[in-house]
Amino acid sequence: MSQLKKLASQTAIYGLSTILGRLLNYLLVPLHTRVFGTADYGVVSELYAYVSFFIVVLTYGMETAFFRFSQDEEKKDKVFSTAFVSIGISSIIFMLCMGAFAQPIANAIRYPNHSEYVIIFSLILGLDAIASIPFALLRQQSRPKKFAIVKNINILINILFNLYFLMLCPYMQRESNISLPFYDSTIGVGYVFISNLVASIITLPLLFKEILFIKKGFDIALWRKMIAYGLPLLIVGLGGMVNETLDRAIMKYLLPAGNGTLSQVGIYGANYKLSILLTLFIQAFRFAAEPFFFSHAKTSDKKTIYAQVMDYFVIVCLGIFLLITLYIDLFKYFIGEQFYDGLKVIPILLLANLCLGVYYNLSIWYKLSDQTNKGAMISLIGAGITIGLNIWWIPVFGYVGSAWATFICYFSMMLICYFMGMKYYPIPYHVKRVLSFAGMALILFFAGWYCRNYYFAGNHIIIFIINSALFLFFIIAVYLFVKKDKMLTSLARQ
Repeated sequence: MSQLKKLASQTAIYGLSTILGRLLNYLLVPLHTRVFGTADYGVVSELYAYVSFFIVVLTYGMETAFFRFSQDEEKKDKVFSTAFVSIGISSIIFMLCMGAFAQPIANAIRYPNHSEYVIIFSLILGLDAIASIPFALLRQQSRPKKFAIVKNINILINILFNLYFLMLCPYMQRESNISLPFYDSTIGVGYVFISNLVASIITLPLLFKEILFIKKGFDIALWRKMIAYGLPLLIVGLGGMVNETLDRAIMKYLLPAGNGTLSQVGIYGANYKLSILLTLFIQAFRFAAEPFFFSHAKTSDKKTIYAQVMDYFVIVCLGIFLLITLYIDLFKYFIGEQFYDGLKVIPILLLANLCLGVYYNLSIWYKLSDQTNKGAMISLIGAGITIGLNIWWIPVFGYVGSAWATFICYFSMMLICYFMGMKYYPIPYHVKRVLSFAGMALILFFAGWYCRNYYFAGNHIIIFIINSALFLFFIIAVYLFVKKDKMLTSLARQ
């Protein structure tokens, strides 16, 4: 339990800071969905889908390779230097190539009049990739506080520039006919991207002390080993990004003509972000869990710890799922009213992300056993499911088809990873316990959904009371489970 408490405390630090920062960042969603129409917001959703994809390419598994090879205390500094130099050189080459071919790329993604978007995003991607290894060093050194501070400074700068360009400057021009510096009203949605670029530029100097570890030099033999370990993780990451972002990137190409394609992308993208709390928890957990899992790789009780981590992880995810779905009438105010049509996909996306979180937990077996090629295979299967189902379902069901494709993909990957893990690196997960909690959460969800849509439809006060009672029931069940688990752990020690 002491090890679980350590993981929980680090997850809490990452989580509270990440939640604070991301909540601040996600406050831009209400701003963007009111300043821009659904079509303009579709541009934001689509281009940031490309960002998520390319950041995986530019880091090519080096973060996890850094954790893996940093287990050797004598080579820890050299591992950092080698990873940082590798990422730095490849990122610079990427930025130069994207700048040289900006116009053809803009033509290919159907933004022929905005080649500047390609240049801006190439700089954001390159700078963020370079910063990824110093951030990994902070995680490896168990320094979540500095990690959080730098991340939140980045987010705060992004928010301030968004507010400056999208609210203050238009207001001053409209009300007082005053043009503030660096503002051009014709840029419009481009200021969202410019604000992000400024934040990325300012972030690197804040990591200067960590970057100084580069003085240990570049080890070509070590680099080859890290590349051999990391490249399959690149495929894992690419598969993950295909599963996570492909739907928004290709939706406008698959929807029937004249169906408001970018508006559909915008509605889906805005509702996708309503799964924020679950996404944030999973992200915070991953920040803490990856170095935690590797640090326990040589302990005798590691598999027992991994199984316990899974129990508590699933319970928290189910609690977040119920919190959002039972109180959806409150959470919906996070986005503009014109985006409410997409609320129906939120439970599907939440369950999909829950499956993804479980998959992240399960995937530790191929990272610890140096079988990252198996992880690449699972990701390729998932990517195949995502591509096939999106091509099939988007033209028929629109963005609802994308949501179901996401769920089926992550559910399939979770099952495949579990059964492969049982074969190559068996961990005694408490499957019946996890399924019992999942079943209970789904029953509570459907009870709340039925009351909201049929039995007490329109009576918001009664619906709120019923859903609160359902959520309280889940909390009590979790409390009784934790109390019993602690008692059993105490008896086992005796």
